[in-house]
Amino acid sequence: MTSIPSVNLQDFLSEDPVRKQKFIDQIGKAYQDIGFVALKGHFLDEALVDSLYSEIKNFFSLPVETKQNYEIPGIGGQRGYVSFGKESAKGKKEGDLKEFWHFGQYVEDDPERAKEYPENVEVKELPAFNKVGKEAYQMLEKTAKYVLRALALHLDLEETYFDDYIHNGNSILRPIHYPPISEEPKAAERAAAHGDINLITLLMGAQGRGLQVQNHKGEWIDAIAEPDELMINVGDMLSRHTNNKLKSTIHRVINPPRELWGTSRYSIPFFMHPISEMNLDVLESCIDKEHPKQFEDITAGEFLDERLIELGLKK
Repeated sequence: MTSIPSVNLQDFLSEDPVRKQKFIDQIGKAYQDIGFVALKGHFLDEALVDSLYSEIKNFFSLPVETKQNYEIPGIGGQRGYVSFGKESAKGKKEGDLKEFWHFGQYVEDDPERAKEYPENVEVKELPAFNKVGKEAYQMLEKTAKYVLRALALHLDLEETYFDDYIHNGNSILRPIHYPPISEEPKAAERAAAHGDINLITLLMGAQGRGLQVQNHKGEWIDAIAEPDELMINVGDMLSRHTNNKLKSTIHRVINPPRELWGTSRYSIPFFMHPISEMNLDVLESCIDKEHPKQFEDITAGEFLDERLIELGLKK
């Protein structure tokens, strides 16, 4: 495959069973072939997207000392600010050429679950920052729920199979700033080649060159979304749960050509995570003679901890 397929969530949400099945078939095939789709018809409206970009640009424009006030020790970067070069891809010594922020889950109906998660960090210099971030988080979470419902049907599961696992799940909204490049990067990239940890990732800001996906021939192909599209990919948790039937694809953000070094890039991934006790054991329906079980049993929480340590975000 040499390009990323495009699908429209409104087909799945329609009352037309033919359109709904078409969406299920399209997204299922794309995730088995390359692990990425571009999605139209999601729940983010243009005004919310514009507000979110405005607020994150305002935040990343603050003085470094101000931003560092929001870097919270002891929580593995799960909330608030993570400074430039702090995160590296699995197996890489060089830190990625980025800084980012984390919004986390807003638990409003389960006090015990709320205790599992660090609190979201309020930015006092920007009164609208947290309000806009929460609204975007919830619209992306809603979009992800329906994508997972389509995938459940593709996997011959109940349509709502994932619903209870993702309600109050450990999902993260991560606005990223890739600052202008001031000197020749030795071995660092804006985001080195990696797979995502979670169930699925919804990415805002994949317009223009930068994001690349590795197809099954090992070729890097550009993943460029239209202005009204989200790029959505399978993460390692879902790949593991489906015995790699749905592919978690290696991807990266390459450095721009030298003439564009002076420009910033912003992207905003939403990492859809389940609750920590979800079993990621391989689904029985994904095991047969040709596809023996590839992965040991593990919970989502155990798997996340392993990966955060590998990424250098948790000791």
